[in-house]
Amino acid sequence: MGRRANGEGTIKQRKDGRYEAQVFVCTPEGEWKRKCVYGKSWEECNDKKIALQDANRRGVPVATTKLTVAEFFAYWVKEIAEPSVRRTTYSSYEGLTRLYIVPGIGKKKLKELTAQHIRTWLNTVSKTCQCCAQGKDVKWAEKEGREARCCAKKPKECCNKVPSSASVRYLLRLLRAALQDAIEEDLLTRNVATLVKLPNNGKRKHRAWTAQEAKKFLATAKEHRLYALWAVGLSIGLRRGEALGLRWDDVDLAGQKVTIAQALHRVDGKLKLDEVKTDSSAATIPLPTPLVAVLKRHRAVQVGERLAAGKRWQDSGLVFTTPKGTPIEPRNINRAFEALCHKAGVRVIRVHDLRHSCATLLFAMGVDAATVQRILRHSSISVTTGTYIEVIESVQQEAVNKMGVFFDEAAEK
Repeated sequence: MGRRANGEGTIKQRKDGRYEAQVFVCTPEGEWKRKCVYGKSWEECNDKKIALQDANRRGVPVATTKLTVAEFFAYWVKEIAEPSVRRTTYSSYEGLTRLYIVPGIGKKKLKELTAQHIRTWLNTVSKTCQCCAQGKDVKWAEKEGREARCCAKKPKECCNKVPSSASVRYLLRLLRAALQDAIEEDLLTRNVATLVKLPNNGKRKHRAWTAQEAKKFLATAKEHRLYALWAVGLSIGLRRGEALGLRWDDVDLAGQKVTIAQALHRVDGKLKLDEVKTDSSAATIPLPTPLVAVLKRHRAVQVGERLAAGKRWQDSGLVFTTPKGTPIEPRNINRAFEALCHKAGVRVIRVHDLRHSCATLLFAMGVDAATVQRILRHSSISVTTGTYIEVIESVQQEAVNKMGVFFDEAAEK
């Protein structure tokens, strides 16, 4: 019989009747240590031994008393999350891990993490100004070569930029998902994050403009160089990234249609064109006649900017660009939009709420749910009706109220 290789391990029966296997594994610290697994039968113990050996060969960090939450997340983000999610989602996971999880609970031993640890950490996060915690104002001042604006000023003027309840919930969902993977990797036996319950603040209601507000905003924004961008958001409900990633090759002005194929996002600190949110998001939708005219004027303006820029022009092929032809920073769109809202004297909503305004106005005009679904490119009609149930019910109420005319006539006779 050949000699067992290093780390192969052996199985023996203990005095308590259980079977035990000892396997040498490499820890995240790069040290070789003996790891024990147990089973009620020889077969069960052998299966656990083989699984441990396989995990070790794949580079999975083996749960030892030294394995911390930070070390596990370093593995989880790179080896589990990155290959299985969209690039923008991965970037979000990486950022949340680096900015919140590692500083907050990263030093905790993975096997010793409790629901109390998680609850205390999330409560602290929800009350902590992240501009202070992450040194955002300091970094901004150093990058721009200017004086600090808020939290880094002397005397300090804290901007109190605490995470929203939705952000805190997202953190908990991320932690639950990662710890569930730790169970599947045989690093944990239970998911303590599922024991943590956050206060239910109710589902966030979508904010949408009325027809009067939409008209007032567009009238004010008509001379803005990105007027067409706002018109696209309101008319066909494109998401911010989809609008900024729109190419002229995707726009058929003669046929009055547009193909949504990509979106612009900031990933890993750089602006990148990526696939759209879901398979259903990639689609060809019709353009309303007035929007075609708006886009034609916008293209003419862009041609003028190209001539003015000369050699400085960078041809990105995008519909919405800077005056030099480069992609537009999404955060700059947010700032420009907010300024226009104030100038127009309308409620300040998010850029994404233009999409909700589009849906709300379509329903108010009597457009059926199936058509709205196709325009917004929801995965199913249930998503559309579920998201805008209050709007639909309001429109239905107005419709049945019109039946009152028959009762009025009957009462007169």
